[in-house]
Amino acid sequence: MAAKTVPVCNASDLKDGQMKEVDFEGEGKVLVYRLGDKVHATSAFCTHYGAPLSKGVLTADGRIVCPWHGACFNVCTGDIEDAPAPSAIHSFKAEEVGGKIQVTAELSRTTKNNMTRPPKLTSATATSGKGVVIVGGGSGAFYTIESLRENGYQGNIVVVSRETYPPIDRTKLSKALITDSSALQWRNAADLKIKFGVTLRIGVTVTSVDIPNKQVILDGGKESIPYDKLVLASGGLPRRLPVEGSDLENVFTFRGVQDAQKVDAVAQEGKRAVVIGSSFISMELAVAMSKRKLASLDVIGMEEYPFEAILGKEVGASLKKFHESQGVKFHMKSKVDKIVASDGEGEEPKKATGVVINGTTIPADFVVMGVGVAPATDFLKQSGFTLEQDGGVKVDEYLRVPGYTDVYAIVYRSKRIKEDTGDIAYYPQLKDGKSRGYRRIEHWNVAGNHGRAVGKTIAGKPQPFMKVPVFWSAQGQQLRYCGIGHEFDEVIIKGNPEEMKFIAFYVKDGAVTAVSSMQNDPVVSKCSELMRLGLMPTPEELKNGKDVLAIDLSSSDALPRVTS
Repeated sequence: MAAKTVPVCNASDLKDGQMKEVDFEGEGKVLVYRLGDKVHATSAFCTHYGAPLSKGVLTADGRIVCPWHGACFNVCTGDIEDAPAPSAIHSFKAEEVGGKIQVTAELSRTTKNNMTRPPKLTSATATSGKGVVIVGGGSGAFYTIESLRENGYQGNIVVVSRETYPPIDRTKLSKALITDSSALQWRNAADLKIKFGVTLRIGVTVTSVDIPNKQVILDGGKESIPYDKLVLASGGLPRRLPVEGSDLENVFTFRGVQDAQKVDAVAQEGKRAVVIGSSFISMELAVAMSKRKLASLDVIGMEEYPFEAILGKEVGASLKKFHESQGVKFHMKSKVDKIVASDGEGEEPKKATGVVINGTTIPADFVVMGVGVAPATDFLKQSGFTLEQDGGVKVDEYLRVPGYTDVYAIVYRSKRIKEDTGDIAYYPQLKDGKSRGYRRIEHWNVAGNHGRAVGKTIAGKPQPFMKVPVFWSAQGQQLRYCGIGHEFDEVIIKGNPEEMKFIAFYVKDGAVTAVSSMQNDPVVSKCSELMRLGLMPTPEELKNGKDVLAIDLSSSDALPRVTS
């Protein structure tokens, strides 16, 4: 279809630093922006879950941030700036002519079902070289692939994964108990091969890495894969509590599609469920299972309130109240003593029938443990790597592993906080270019952005990793969160958490380091940009009524203007 030039609005309708969603030929939508004396136009919807970008956050340095989940695009090119966007958006020619803003585009590219721009490079074209080998098949691997191709890498890419399916949107597992991996895939195997030039090796195990000879060893030495660059994205393995009965047949951990299938099969009407753990994975599963007419749904937690360590007591108390209204019974400030087993009949395996806490047995037909994950790095121990005490890998600001040539490590899976220690990479958290000490921040979104950063570095465009982590969770209403730390001295709350409509600012050492919200989009997206730019208001300013949404980030007076 040929491109058409269409006047979409009056030039006077768009002031410096403003954006506007407009119709295109009555069937499509485009988003137009004015930054200084330039106008731009892109697709109108986020490629992640389809959020209207016009409700998001525009900055003068040329970023449009999704109002829901922190995905970010370049307004000049449509390129991805931040995960979780899996694909770029279209960029259209825009100009001001005769008092009108005109956009030139193909109509088909302005519809919501065609908002995704294909990758700039569609296949590997190198005729020599070993290329990049990625160990792990999760979101970190996918975003590494996407970034390598978008940033011009033309070499071979091999992904080696112990999972039996291509990279998936793992967040949907706990939020919706989806059991079909094909419904969760970012790209199917054919697309990865044809459009991205990826050799996907699934269902195989990496047992060691031969660093001197730059080879990845599979299945105990049965096969090896040579590499020029190695990306460690092996993620985590779910923990089991070291208590009697934790290995019973109907005691489940939760990480992959097979886990979702097992829980889905038993979480049926009339059954009794016990969930151990009261953070995000556990509570998302509680939301999903509370809709299934279970006989009982009990949650065991070590703190006074669910989410307390990350969201604070007041927000945690309000979310506990919501879950109780959905039939969930909480046993907080409790420790599991053991899991009671049935006697078993004949050759039938023993199964859990209850969980004992504080001398009381909670009856159960099945148990789910959401008690954290451990770094899946045993194969690195066999390879002589120097690991942190808990198995993590320390990297520099470019996510390179010091002392190991051409080796990078990224986080992989977990977005659970505080008690969970499952992601691989310890990296120096940077702010304004300065190190704030090493930490392993375990948000799912960080895995994607780490992958994007590694891909860009390998492609020859290195940048220090300086992203502000963002995550979200379905808890009656959509919970949003951004932050660069998970410890706080004070919580400043605007609104009413009991009504599931609030903004919470978390203060550490006199500065706001994190923000959560419900029913206040795009506050968290805006705060993530304020943190990125070092413009977050002080606690005193917030207490005195300063509105973060009123802070100008998009006009030419706010920041240096985008120049292209």
